[in-house]
Amino acid sequence: MVDYENTEVLKSQRRESEDMDTNTIAFANAAAAHSPFVRALLALQSTAANLFSGEIGHCSISRLKVLASPSSPPSLRSPCSSREISRLAASINSEVNSWIHDESLPQLISLLRFPPSFDEEKTIRLLLVFECIVSRGFDRGLQDAILRHGVLPAVESVLTSQDASDRVRDLCSEVVLSLVLFNKDVFVGEVMMGPAVGCLVSMGSAAALYSLAGLIAAIRSPLVDELLAKGDIPRILAFLTSPNPEIRVLALDCVVELGYFGRKEAVDAMLEAGVVKRLLELQHSDLGLGDEIREKERTEGLRQREKRAFKLEVLRRAREASVNEAEAATVTGEILWGSVSW
Repeated sequence: MVDYENTEVLKSQRRESEDMDTNTIAFANAAAAHSPFVRALLALQSTAANLFSGEIGHCSISRLKVLASPSSPPSLRSPCSSREISRLAASINSEVNSWIHDESLPQLISLLRFPPSFDEEKTIRLLLVFECIVSRGFDRGLQDAILRHGVLPAVESVLTSQDASDRVRDLCSEVVLSLVLFNKDVFVGEVMMGPAVGCLVSMGSAAALYSLAGLIAAIRSPLVDELLAKGDIPRILAFLTSPNPEIRVLALDCVVELGYFGRKEAVDAMLEAGVVKRLLELQHSDLGLGDEIREKERTEGLRQREKRAFKLEVLRRAREASVNEAEAATVTGEILWGSVSW
């Protein structure tokens, strides 16, 4: 493990290489005056050979030192030199990012793998940093590091552990969603085959339900089918009666996603579990959820004929669950002539 000073130098190097990549002319003009980027190059020179896993970063730094020399010719400002500067900057940035990932991810994995003795504050800090990095968008080098170090299995081990704190488990649930959004092609299959989704349902915390709703929206019908097969839909609906208003709202988000992306079998399971009655009870509460409840009537997973049958079934169950005729008439009008398109 390298020391903190070298890590900070590398992070500075990454920031400056990103700036140089987007503004090569400014780098050229400031080269003779030793810009902040050039100072970062000089600070890194003595340790670069040992820090980088290969020769790419070291050679790129050496070449940039030549370009940054006060004796560099005026042709430094030529389009050809600008392209070379940009290429070298991208090379350095990629190498630095890979190095940082390979240094930080093992620390995170080590902490997650041994929850009884881990440093909770450090784990929380690393999880927050990791989620922030992943949320920036796809990066192949980062993805390679995530797969190489087994981040998702480590996160899943925390979700299934009773030794980890609620705060750490909540952050791990958010990391699962972040990984799926980072690259669905790679991580959806792993999440579907692993224990993460079942853990989110069992946890039932605000963070877990938020991540579950996001996963349903991202994965759609395949995940709804999986929840149906495992009998998790009634468990999700049960959160609609939670004494915690935040839990009820997030559970409603899950219900809306289930109803929108679910096939006929999933919608039938929701009806049998009393979803209409629970939604009407929510409408009676002080949450002001009328618009969200009407959203339940929309669904992508049903064919047109199934939608008509579903609408009639919702009408029947809504009348049964209404507390009086006036409410039944109001709900019927909203379903038949409201803003929902069938």
